[in-house]
Amino acid sequence: MDNETDQALLERYRNGDREAFSDLVVRCQRPIYNAAFWLLRRAEDASDVTQTVFLRVAERLDEYDPKYKFFSWIYRIAVNESLNLLRHNGREEALDDEIDIPDGERANPEWQVGEAQVSRRIQSALMTMSMNDRTVLTLRHFSECSYQEIAQILDLDEKTVKSRLFEARHRLSVLLKDLRRN
Repeated sequence: MDNETDQALLERYRNGDREAFSDLVVRCQRPIYNAAFWLLRRAEDASDVTQTVFLRVAERLDEYDPKYKFFSWIYRIAVNESLNLLRHNGREEALDDEIDIPDGERANPEWQVGEAQVSRRIQSALMTMSMNDRTVLTLRHFSECSYQEIAQILDLDEKTVKSRLFEARHRLSVLLKDLRRN
């Protein structure tokens, strides 16, 4: 995400340009939805959280500190809303084998390639991991956040992020040991 573009859109929105907020939603909607989906594992919950995130952004825009990346701020809202929903539904550490993948995602070329089974296996393994592990792995590998961005999003020290990520990767590799090539 380009922080300069985000900042320009935010400034336009603060000056009364409602279309700027729509542009911001379009830019951020997919990554926010993906983050929520990876944490929640349900398409409808991810959609609900995504909508809630943009409502929170509109309500709390004056709380945003421009010295930080906008995407880190909005991503943190998405993670917090997702975790709140999991706690509210009492399924924070659910270990279901099935993953609710939206029908539209199944049409994605990524699912049509020969690696679809491996991809599903990795996703299933990831979903059995603790929320802390899943969150840090999702932020780093699926949302491609830097260590610094993850630290800001999770309100952790950067060294703690690196340590958690190292441990989470190790636990994931143990779960996927059968996929390792000799």
